[in-house]
Amino acid sequence: MRLLIMGPPGAGKGTQACHVATHYGLVAVSSGDLFRKHIKAQDTLGKKVSALIAAGEFVPDVVTTSMVFRRLLQPDARPGWLLDGYPRTLGQVEALDIAQREIGTKIDAVISLVADPTALVGRMLKRAELEGRADDNAETISKRIEVYYAETEPVMSVYADRGLVVEVDALGEVDEVTRRLTAALDAKLTAS
Repeated sequence: MRLLIMGPPGAGKGTQACHVATHYGLVAVSSGDLFRKHIKAQDTLGKKVSALIAAGEFVPDVVTTSMVFRRLLQPDARPGWLLDGYPRTLGQVEALDIAQREIGTKIDAVISLVADPTALVGRMLKRAELEGRADDNAETISKRIEVYYAETEPVMSVYADRGLVVEVDALGEVDEVTRRLTAALDAKLTAS
């Protein structure tokens, strides 16, 4: 099984990705975690990403795609995976499509965690307080959520047109959201 999980900041993507991957016996692959791993290792990709970030530039699709695909080609990911944080652009969608055609696989479903932006701001402010994140304030969090919707709308439209999107309410206790998510996903996969 190959899944994507998408949702705005604060929707619980990372948490739900781990729960869903465990439930279905998949490898959870987070592009953010991969970036941090390569930066910490200071390997070729890590040095390139560090330099781009230090210069205030975006990491190009080709660098992100290279990093994600290297991970997906590892033996533990061959039976199935859940991608968190990729694809984020139409170029990345196209790259993923091409790669999957090459290896004879396809995306089975795209989980879309949905929540009221005001509730997400409140959730993230609470998390910022607990984790001592002084840079997370209502204004910056709202902006991040706004940017997410603007940037991912075209990506979600592609997957919605393909009939792959499974929308799940992201608000509630973690276990409650996980139950809703796996029930909706099971229903989608059974119907496909």
